[in-house]
Amino acid sequence: MKRTLQAVATSPQFGLVVVILLLSAALTLLAGTHIDRVSGQEVNSFLNRGTLLQVFTDASFFAIMAVGATVVIISGGIDLSVGAVYALSGVFMASVLRSAELTGPEALVLGFGLACAVGIACGLANGVLICGLKVHPFIITLGSMMVFRGVAFVTTRAESILVPGSLTEFAKATLGLGKGLYPVPLLLTLVVGGLGWLFLTRTAPGRQVFAIGGNEVASLYSGVPVSRVLVLVYAISGLCAGIAAYLGASYYGSASSSDGQGYELLVIASAVVGGASLRGGKGSAVSALLGALLIALFRQAVRTLKFDQNYEQILIGCAIIVAVVLDRWSSRIGESRSTRSQ
Repeated sequence: MKRTLQAVATSPQFGLVVVILLLSAALTLLAGTHIDRVSGQEVNSFLNRGTLLQVFTDASFFAIMAVGATVVIISGGIDLSVGAVYALSGVFMASVLRSAELTGPEALVLGFGLACAVGIACGLANGVLICGLKVHPFIITLGSMMVFRGVAFVTTRAESILVPGSLTEFAKATLGLGKGLYPVPLLLTLVVGGLGWLFLTRTAPGRQVFAIGGNEVASLYSGVPVSRVLVLVYAISGLCAGIAAYLGASYYGSASSSDGQGYELLVIASAVVGGASLRGGKGSAVSALLGALLIALFRQAVRTLKFDQNYEQILIGCAIIVAVVLDRWSSRIGESRSTRSQ
């Protein structure tokens, strides 16, 4: 029992869970009460089913992308194009479904396949350019971000494209929880997070991602197919953006070239706050989901406490700075202990 408690207390996710619980407790105390429109009863303005599920739903769209971004960051890279991939995947899927006039269950399957295919294609393009041209991922993905967003803008002429009603019915299925409660985004996010955890911890390419992020040159001399794994890493990031685009367009009922703007910040913030090191070699899919939940709680705190919306950016920026400082601090402690032990 003692060992189990020690393992939990020293796990990378323990600190995040404590911060999330403390922030939730503070919001519960400070939020006040209001009359719920569905039940007609007085409820806490934060601690109620509707608000809590809305927090998870808001987090879902960038939490899925945060899983892919975490894989990229563990490899020592960065992907600034995820928001643009999100927009391009959504408008391409909506355009094809609208042209084909599909409205039934087949639209669910085809739409998912189209969004994922576009996301993977964008990710593969990023990975091939990074490995082929030997250019830093920051430069390549900065350029591709503008290209993908521009293609989405030109092809749609900045107009929103409606998706078939069957997609919205799927994304907003209540699953018996009651009116106004939509758990599908949360469930899909948990599935993606679980698959990300399995990839990083139970597969050879997943372990190679950590090795490349820790020391790319040593990995290359050890026989790790570095270029192939890096292309796979960016394809996974694109796939996660495609899945998020499918979910987002389905939930909101339309797709637009302006969708996903600013998601780059939220995605990277979620990964970094979740413990992924920008120097590579460190990170977790589960921690990325917790980081996304913490970012969503920051955003909800601004709304619940009726602060100016501009404070949201300040809070997220401070969270990134604190996370990076803590990562650097823990790294120095580790290096100091290693030096003393030698």
